[in-house]
Amino acid sequence: MKTGFIKKHIANLYTVVDDGTKAEVICQARGKFRYVKVDEESAFHRSISKRTKVEPKWIQVSPKVGDRVRYNDEEEQALITEIMPRDNDLSRPDVANIDQVLLVFSAVRPDFSFHLLDQFLVIMSQEHITPVIVISKIDLIEEEPLRKLKEQLAYYETIGIPVYYVNSKNKDGFENLKKVFKDHFTLLAGQTGVGKSTLLNALMPHLDIKTQEISEALGRGKHTTRHTELYDYLDGYVVDTPGFSKLEFMIHYPEDLKLHYPDFLKYQQDCRFSNKCNHVHEPGCAVKEAVESGLILQERYENYVAFFESITTQKEVY
Repeated sequence: MKTGFIKKHIANLYTVVDDGTKAEVICQARGKFRYVKVDEESAFHRSISKRTKVEPKWIQVSPKVGDRVRYNDEEEQALITEIMPRDNDLSRPDVANIDQVLLVFSAVRPDFSFHLLDQFLVIMSQEHITPVIVISKIDLIEEEPLRKLKEQLAYYETIGIPVYYVNSKNKDGFENLKKVFKDHFTLLAGQTGVGKSTLLNALMPHLDIKTQEISEALGRGKHTTRHTELYDYLDGYVVDTPGFSKLEFMIHYPEDLKLHYPDFLKYQQDCRFSNKCNHVHEPGCAVKEAVESGLILQERYENYVAFFESITTQKEVY
């Protein structure tokens, strides 16, 4: 039995890079894969929606790009026979075992969204993946709106999330950005039309990935990436994924949401109800005071409250 990782997935065919020879082998999957036990710390466990009070002991999954696998190439058609445990597991985009995610947002067309950014950051926290923010199309935004956007995003830099500003057409900001990819397994993620494919073409011109302009009628991009694939880059890999218009994270208990807001933690100890405070309706909340004082970004807190209320009102299925 040989081992490798999945570099590309189109239809029911998986391109596996062999660990030993580095050769690319086209494989099919051996149907669904069953895991006997899934502990609470595994990426498989985190990807399961809690639909019952009793956690499932058995789950079924399919291979995805980034998976480390065992495969058998002794027959005419090579077959993936086993998926090894995942370090992390994203469902949208559908990849596994990522080191870091470049969260690509355009300054305009489509307009930047703090709501979407904070959703992304919760998901990255859940999966223990390092986030990096990249703002594209800086050539299309007026000077004053760009200055204000940079001022707001500076807050995220203070909590340890790097922010890069690029113009993919003339490769503005690329020298600093390239350093991010070195020796990493990097995912480019973002909604349709933000310029992920244009960014990849600028980084790796030989790819010649198809791009399309924003639809003027709909105000959003057209889908240009049709499959998920890893590309070799600076001793690591970069994965581009199809864009999307909607993003959801899976948190089933509202009190768990604050665990994914590290910038709230240093104020939480001063809350009247300490770690039991959810920073929404409680009196004597130091986090809310920090927002009022400008120590926590207002938009980020408003998104937190919106997420909290959404989780609170969602109906649990038993």
